[in-house]
Formats: sequence, C-alpha cells, structure tokens
Amino acid sequence: MSSSCLKPAISLVAVLSSFSVIAAEAEATLGNVVVTATRQAQRVDNLLADVGVIDRNELDQAGAATIGDILARQPGVEISNTGGQGSSTNIYIRGTNGNHTVVLIDGQRVGSATLGTINWSRLPVSEIDHIEILRGPASSLYGSEAIGGVIQIFTRRGEGKPTIRAEAGLGSQGTSTANTGLSGSSGNFRYNLGVSTYRTDGISSIANPASKAYNPDKDGFWDDSMSGSLAYELATGHEIGVNFLDSKGRNRYDSGTSVSTAAKDYASLGHLNNVGIHLKNAFSEHWTSTLRFGRSEDESTSYTNNAISSIFNTHQDQISWQNDINLPLGTAMLAVERLDQRISGTSTFTVSSRQIDSLLAGWGGDFGSHRVQANLRRDENSQFGDKNTGNFAYGYRIDPAWSIHAAMGTAFKAPTFNDLYYPLSFGYVGNPNLKPEFARNKEIALNYRQNGQVASATYYVNRIQDLISWSGLTSPINIGEARLEGLTLAYAGTLAGFDVSSSIDLQDPKNSTTDHLLARRAKSHGTFSVGRNQGDWDWHAEFQTTGIRYDTDYSASNLNPRKMGGYSLVNLYGSYMIAPEWSVFARINNLFDRKYEQAADYGTLGANIFVGIRYQMK
Repeated sequence: MSSSCLKPAISLVAVLSSFSVIAAEAEATLGNVVVTATRQAQRVDNLLADVGVIDRNELDQAGAATIGDILARQPGVEISNTGGQGSSTNIYIRGTNGNHTVVLIDGQRVGSATLGTINWSRLPVSEIDHIEILRGPASSLYGSEAIGGVIQIFTRRGEGKPTIRAEAGLGSQGTSTANTGLSGSSGNFRYNLGVSTYRTDGISSIANPASKAYNPDKDGFWDDSMSGSLAYELATGHEIGVNFLDSKGRNRYDSGTSVSTAAKDYASLGHLNNVGIHLKNAFSEHWTSTLRFGRSEDESTSYTNNAISSIFNTHQDQISWQNDINLPLGTAMLAVERLDQRISGTSTFTVSSRQIDSLLAGWGGDFGSHRVQANLRRDENSQFGDKNTGNFAYGYRIDPAWSIHAAMGTAFKAPTFNDLYYPLSFGYVGNPNLKPEFARNKEIALNYRQNGQVASATYYVNRIQDLISWSGLTSPINIGEARLEGLTLAYAGTLAGFDVSSSIDLQDPKNSTTDHLLARRAKSHGTFSVGRNQGDWDWHAEFQTTGIRYDTDYSASNLNPRKMGGYSLVNLYGSYMIAPEWSVFARINNLFDRKYEQAADYGTLGANIFVGIRYQMK
C-alpha cells in the first residue's frame, strides 16, 4: 500500500488517542454477544476478528431499502445493483468477489449453487432480528466461499410477554410495504410468527438509451414473505426448536440484443425457503452439544413474454453436530458437518449433485492480557477431494480501553456448477478442469472501546490464487492471482449528545497479473452518519461516497473496460412517537437526486421518499 494510503491510519491513531479524554454522555454496552466470529457466543470486546452488527433499530430505519442497501452502509462492504429494487445484487467484502461470501440464515447456508450467490431481494428486512458481518477469510469455520467473509442473518425470536407488531408504508415509484407479527413466550415455549409484503412499480432496469437492451418501461418488483420459530425448553439447559423463512417474489428486468428483443417482457420469479431444527443440550457445565438439521431451497424461474425460458433450482440439505467444551485452559469447539447440494431445472448439467463432509475444531483462551484463537477445518468434497484450511489469531489488551490483534488464515472457494458444467448455450460453456480458488490472508488491527466510544483500524493483505474468471471469455479459467490490500477505519459512539458513526475503506483490489482493479470495486469508499434521539423524536443523516470503478475486469480481450465515475449520496431519516406504542417515520434517500452507476448502463434510484406508521406493543 502506498504511503498516501497509510496517512489516514496515522491520523486515526491520533484521533483514537484523544478518545481517552472524551467525556462520553452515554455508556455503551460492551457485553454485546456475537456467534459468527468463532461459532461460539463471544463478547464483542473479546473478539480477535473484524465483526460488525446491524441491530433491529438500524433495520427499522431502513424504510423500503433492501438488505443490500443496508449492507452497503457498513465498513468494508461495497454493492452493485443491476437495476432498481429486486434486481440482481453483488456484495463485495474487502474487495473480494460477490461469490466470496458465505450467507447463513440462523446458522444454515443459503443461496444458489449454480450462481454461487444469493438473491438478496428475497430477504425481508421486517423478518430479521439482527445481522452479523464477519470481514475476512473464514473457511476454517464455514468452508467454501468464505474468502471475503460471512454474513449471518438471524430471524426474529420470541421472548417475554406476547407482543404484536405492525407496520405499513408508502413511497416513491409506487412503493408500498406492510408487515405484522406476534412474538413472545409462555411457560417453556418461545414463539414468533411474522408476515410481510412489498410492492413497487420500480424504474427502468436499463437506463442508457444507447444500450441494445434498453426498454424505457418500468421494471416492477413484488415479494411476499413469512417467517416463524418455535422453541421448547425440555429442562434447564436443554432446548428443541424449529425455525423457517419463506420468501417468494417476482421482478421484471431489461434484456435483449436488438430493438425487437429488448421490447420483450422479461421477468424472474424467485423463491427462497429455509427450514431448520435444532436440539441444544447442556449436558454439564463443561459440555454443550448442538445438533442441527436443515434444508434450504433457492429457486429461480425466468420468463420471456410470460413463457418460461429457464429454471434453476438449488436444494441444500445440511446437518451439523457442534460440541462446545470448557477446558481448564480456554474453550474448545469440535464439530462435524454434512452438506448435500443438488441442482435441477431446464438445463442439463453433466453433474448435478455433490456432497461435502467436514470436520472442524477450534480453541480459544485468555491468559491475563493475552488472548489466542485457533481454528482448523477439513472439507472432503465429492468433486475435488480434500481441502484443509486454518486460522490463528493473537490479541493483546494494552489497557482496559486499547487492544491489538493480528491474524493469519487460509480460505478457499469451490467452483460453482455453472463454472464447471454449464451446458453449451449461446456460445458459453463450463470448464470441468477448473481448480478451487485458494486464499491466504494476513491482518492486524488496533481497537479502542470505552465509555461509548468504539474505534478500529484494520490493515489486511489477502492473496487469492487460481481466481476464476469469465470476463471476456466463453468459458471460465483460473487466471492466476488477485492481491487485495486494504485499510478499514471505523468509529461509532456518542459525542456531545449525538450518535455518530463513520468508516473509510482504502483498498487496492487488483488482478496481480494485469495490475488492474477488479470489476466494480473502488479504491476508496466511506460512510458517515449522525443522529439523535431526543424525547419523542429520532433523526439521522447519512452520507455515502465511493470512488471510480470499472464495470468489467481488464483482460487480453477487454483492454479498455468501461469506467464508472465516483459518487456521493445523502440520506435522511426521522421518526416521531405519536403515542406510547405508535410512531410515524419518513426516509429520504439520495436527497440531492444524484445520477450515478453501480453497474454500467443499469439504472439507479434518484431522489425518493418513503413514509410509514409503526405499532409496537409495549
């Protein structure tokens, strides 16, 4: 990284140093617990990893935004949409590819085994309790795809007396949403049930009239969702439970290669279903066993003029048995997993299923001011044989506020079914000789956490070998190595009565062979938010900025990739309690109607507003 990129790090250290003399007006809760970082419940201030949490309060401020829009406001995360709400979305963590992230719902892997990504628009914001983001390679915990990180989504759970919630809203582009739910506990039972609906007329998916796929019609989107959970405490420390999330929706989009084909009506019907059963047993104060069974389904049907043009379905059956063991020195984790993936549809793949058997172990412990975390995993893939990954992290607490940690680890990504076996179609065909991608990561972080102030500086270098690329090709190849180097600076806290958060990412995600930026990733992007909760009023102002990007990868057949300019967006949110259980809220996105691109030729939302009313039983 150049010296100019390191200057902000030096500045941050100076800023961090000043926090120890800032009088905080609100005491932060330092005991927030996350599970994604180690697969075991850990206090945030004890972690040796780069983790972020999106809580229910932040989700309530989203208005009609999608999960992708919300994630784009987090440190280390970029986004590209191919159109408006409901369109295809890629999430890039620390400059990695969109298919370098494992996505979990309540501990279970979800997504398409043909594309290697998830349809983010099928994740209803109203049904989510919170989201945990693990930035950095994590295959030693979660296996294939976890080169960039892990995003785990936790659906709502019941607790306490029965409560009812409801919300409805209207916004620009004919957008309307509504959701309601019931949650609580009774005796040894905990329960939750929620339903939601989303409708929007949308915008034109393709915004550039010069594009061969241009059609100036509006490409709308709808989605209907339901989630629920039921858990029963058999005895103290012993619980059995079931949870599910089901979401189905349809989005229109633009396509075609001529005026006549672009005029056709293109649509995609998507269905995401995730069901899981768990049995948790605390057999002693030293040993807790958790057994999980589950199935996830990702189904996509494409239509042209209301006739089916293609079907791609993924079914994943999963079982895991995890044992958490308290030792005289630290805590151990031993687990076995089995993942069966099957694909089906209108295309005939030469191979349509695979099995992955995994064995993993972890150990972590505190020794005075020192903390250590180590993880190992072995995956036996029916297509590729064995793959071993590991991670080791060491942390030192300098004083009650300051800590530092360093980590190194490996990760991999198996090629998707499309990469390997896509049948010859329109000149494109898979390559069964592809090798898995393999990554080696090193990082070091400085953290400050005290009296409502949380700040961090994380520097990383992630080298990915045998990167898989389709760019400018009719069949994918392993292209050598990508080098992802970056610095993430983040802060959140209360200053002078205002809630403030900010982050900046300075990164250099490049193809080492060509020395060019990877597609749709900027060398810098950042966020800033300020707000205040005062009596019945709550308001927030947000600022997002990103630098220039290139729409495609640079290659021998693509010597001049399309350049996309940088942009900045301003968003506003406000709410008012009109009664103890009722509130009204409004959100304005892209306040200054900025014109910008996240993917070349595709449309983005201009200035838009969403207003609603919310009921939450006390």
